[in-house]
Amino acid sequence: MIVFGLGNPGPKYSRSRHNAGFMTVEKLAAREDLSLRKRCLLSYKVARKGSLTLVEPLTYMNNSGRIFPRLVKGEDTVIVIVDNMDLPLGRIRIRQGGGDAGHNGLKSIISHIGKDFLRIYIGIGRPAEGVSVIDHVLSDFSQEEMVLLDDATSRAVDAIESLKNGESLLSVIQRANTY
Repeated sequence: MIVFGLGNPGPKYSRSRHNAGFMTVEKLAAREDLSLRKRCLLSYKVARKGSLTLVEPLTYMNNSGRIFPRLVKGEDTVIVIVDNMDLPLGRIRIRQGGGDAGHNGLKSIISHIGKDFLRIYIGIGRPAEGVSVIDHVLSDFSQEEMVLLDDATSRAVDAIESLKNGESLLSVIQRANTY
């Protein structure tokens, strides 16, 4: 199982809405007692434990897919965690396959490995009136919003651990998508 959290590298973006995928992978790494590390000359951070591999692409969101062919083998279960403006803040949704939903990170991944991977969407809500999409996704979560995000990322990590432990995808999807 390879779990990719999408986001943008660097401290400037560490609390931004676009980094909900990074935040989820980092929470999973902490639960698994793993440290994501950048290897020399590679454009991603990685941590491995048994059959679990965690990855944070360092290519910026719009080029996330560039690293996938190097890491993904045909038999791997691929999970991509990504922010989603169409979900209210704090909601998660799990989907197998599908399109890019207008998300440039997903668009990049699909162009490199196709559509057949599991997506875990973390809701970040729509921009306020007068705020551009770019400004919204690159803005930081407020303290109040972080409470909702923390709950959502915890539920996403629970879902990944359930899948890792052999629970059926259908069961995990039904439970996660009812919140």
